[in-house]
Amino acid sequence: MIVRERSGSYVLIKQHDHGLISGEFARRWAEKPRPLEPTLYAIANHDIAWQSPDASVRWNKETDRPYSFTNYPTEPKLQIYKWGLNLLELHSPYAACLCSMHYAALVSGSEDEAVIGFLEREAGRRAKIKSTMTREEVYNFEYNFRLLRLCDDLSLFVCLNEPGRNAHPWYQKGFEFEETKLQPIWENDCTLRLDPNPFSKPFDFVIPYALIDKSGRTIGSGDLELRVTC
Repeated sequence: MIVRERSGSYVLIKQHDHGLISGEFARRWAEKPRPLEPTLYAIANHDIAWQSPDASVRWNKETDRPYSFTNYPTEPKLQIYKWGLNLLELHSPYAACLCSMHYAALVSGSEDEAVIGFLEREAGRRAKIKSTMTREEVYNFEYNFRLLRLCDDLSLFVCLNEPGRNAHPWYQKGFEFEETKLQPIWENDCTLRLDPNPFSKPFDFVIPYALIDKSGRTIGSGDLELRVTC
């Protein structure tokens, strides 16, 4: 779950819904990734495994607030990662390899034994998949991985910030991609552009969200409608 705190409530956005928006950013990218479809599938579905866990709010009793993707307990998170990667591999081994690399980057550096075991198993998965890749797939893999991470960040930017604001500390200096600095600019509360523009054309998207109060009681829901312009 992606959690954005307000004075008297929390805005909750399901991680797969955020992932689908990552896919919208990738699909409108002017420089199309190659191979196209498995890369787009990976970016849009990199959080597909969170559909079931995000069906309800998991409450952190120690902090008295909902768990978010930033502090979700390690072992169940790794199980969710594993389940999602197995599911992705059934559809597209290339997509699973990209998402495996993404998950590994998210947890690397930990000394937790469960994380170390996960990283070792995923290294084996990626090696097996890479041994079957075409020359084009291998050549473009690192670029596609960086595009996945960027589109993930772009979607998180609009989920973690209130519309029209850039207050979250992760993104106040913008984004970097392929040695280019991309600066997010809000033209109004529902229109965003990047400078310089990396997209082929303007596009719209909708992010569903739920509202809960500080006790965890659901108090509303809605759709955040945004436009990305060029």
